[in-house]
Amino acid sequence: MTSTALYAPQPRKGWRQRLRAVADAAVTPLDLDDVLDHFHPLRGGTELRGRVVEVRPETAESATVVLKPGRDWAGHVPGQYVRVGVDVDGVRLWRTYSLTHGPRRDGCISITVKAIPGGVVSNHLVHRVRPGTMVQLGQAEGEFVLPDPLPAKLLLVTAGSGITPVIGMLRNLHSRAEAPDTDIVLVHVNASESSAIFRDELRAHGDAGRLRLVERYDDRDGLLDVAALDALVPDLDERLSYACGPAGLLDALEAHHAGRGLPLTTERFRTPLLEAAEGGAGGTLTLSDGTTVDAAGDTPLLDVAEGAGALMPSGCRIGVCFGCVLPLREGVVRDLRNGEVTVAAPGDGVAIQTCINAAAGPCTIDN
Repeated sequence: MTSTALYAPQPRKGWRQRLRAVADAAVTPLDLDDVLDHFHPLRGGTELRGRVVEVRPETAESATVVLKPGRDWAGHVPGQYVRVGVDVDGVRLWRTYSLTHGPRRDGCISITVKAIPGGVVSNHLVHRVRPGTMVQLGQAEGEFVLPDPLPAKLLLVTAGSGITPVIGMLRNLHSRAEAPDTDIVLVHVNASESSAIFRDELRAHGDAGRLRLVERYDDRDGLLDVAALDALVPDLDERLSYACGPAGLLDALEAHHAGRGLPLTTERFRTPLLEAAEGGAGGTLTLSDGTTVDAAGDTPLLDVAEGAGALMPSGCRIGVCFGCVLPLREGVVRDLRNGEVTVAAPGDGVAIQTCINAAAGPCTIDN
């Protein structure tokens, strides 16, 4: 019996571990995951990625980027957003974009990006990225979604790229075999007619009677005064309202609807961290050991951390660049050279140089 036990078959898990060890040894100094990432980057059970399939211009400064997501993509509800990690000049930067597609048989998803002046990621996606490029993806998030069942009457107010979550909603609603029995009014605001994303598609919806489209252009009509909504939408009090756009418009709409006791759901593209960063007042820095210190807006994080007694990696002072690069785990920082703001959601791990970035709000780094 003892000899039989010595030659008993090994558990399947043990063989798998052995095969994995052999494979890793065969591709040293890489490991098997590195090889699989090259040949099968969209496989399940690994970091979620997407491959750029198409970049389709929408206006001179905006484009729809179609992505084939990895097998672990869990889907989305129209109106939600996705975090996208893009490698630009060797640095991975994360940004958040609304999902703009309706149902697709090919399983692809899409985001529509407006190039912001000075925006590193938005300009890269609109003007430089090419089909075949790989990006990192998060799962879909967000609560800016329509109720089920739909209300009898709905008001959608959008401005500029604030149309992006709403176009996903409309594409989904009007792809159904049976059209929704909802009276929809869309008030869509843009700086000019030429800058209006999805202009022709929205007009087609209006012409087909699927919604009533109210177009407003700043260069023609002036800035929208929310008090004018009563004239634009006479039955405003009967409608469930959704709005997406710049902070100023949303603030005014929230005050207007609150004063009337009307419900309003909003989606803000500019997070509170980004808005706070505009003040340039600095923030706090939290290190890996839990130490939190005040950080001035004009002082590099490297100096702040060393001033708190932390041992920080760096070669900056002896001419060795990028020795101070560390992951920003959460928060917002500003590049002291050009004012560019970088934001990281919890767990992102965005690589930053601590010698040139200062706190622009609360931030956490691994040191």
